[in-house]
Amino acid sequence: MSNVLTHQGRVAVVTGSGRGIGAAIALEFARRGAKVVAVDLQLPSDTVSAIGAAATGVAADVSDPDGWVAVARAAEAAFGDVDIVVNNAAYYPNHAIDDLDFETWKRTMSVNLDAHFFSAKQFVPAMRRRKWGRFVAISSNSVGLPVKGMSHYIASKMGVIGFMRGLANDVANDGITCNAVLPGLTHTIATEAQGEEQRRAVWQGQAIQRFAEPEDIVGPVLFLTTDDAAFMTGQALVVDGGQYRVG
Repeated sequence: MSNVLTHQGRVAVVTGSGRGIGAAIALEFARRGAKVVAVDLQLPSDTVSAIGAAATGVAADVSDPDGWVAVARAAEAAFGDVDIVVNNAAYYPNHAIDDLDFETWKRTMSVNLDAHFFSAKQFVPAMRRRKWGRFVAISSNSVGLPVKGMSHYIASKMGVIGFMRGLANDVANDGITCNAVLPGLTHTIATEAQGEEQRRAVWQGQAIQRFAEPEDIVGPVLFLTTDDAAFMTGQALVVDGGQYRVG
């Protein structure tokens, strides 16, 4: 990754930053000069320790508006106003429709979709006053793939794309952009249990024949949160090695 301080002076909130994609994003923000508010259900101590003084950690449930109040207070106390929000935290149990219960449906929607609404309500006002802000939602390329047992998850991730599009329309004249990044299946602790055969089944549908690594997702997120992407908003950027097919 680059050592250019593209995010000097920015304050970035990253949810689900205890490990995987979220941790990689948080670490790179710090390398680029940003102050980082690392958020996870459990305090993301490892991520905060790896970054050092440029990070503060918050244990919060992103599906609860009170959790976002706690995030905002921690950010204000440590670094001031928030410039960037990356909603990466996700809930993704596999349940075919016959086994999918309403509680699982509600929890999936709450973590994967409601959190974006809560974060916007929390941080848009201050971004408007400063005429600058960035929201990046981590969606999924599964919205365009024949994945079984994930109707609830796919619905929530499609909703994320729609919310970013709608929010972009509301805040476009305030210097705030809102975009979604759609990763393919990525090599994290959550996917470690997959066998070699399952992994190859994923690779064979891609142009780039390997699993995505968390760092592969970081670059597009970083780009969308710079001034270089000031004219890019309401978009769904697919980052999956060429698996997703248009149409």
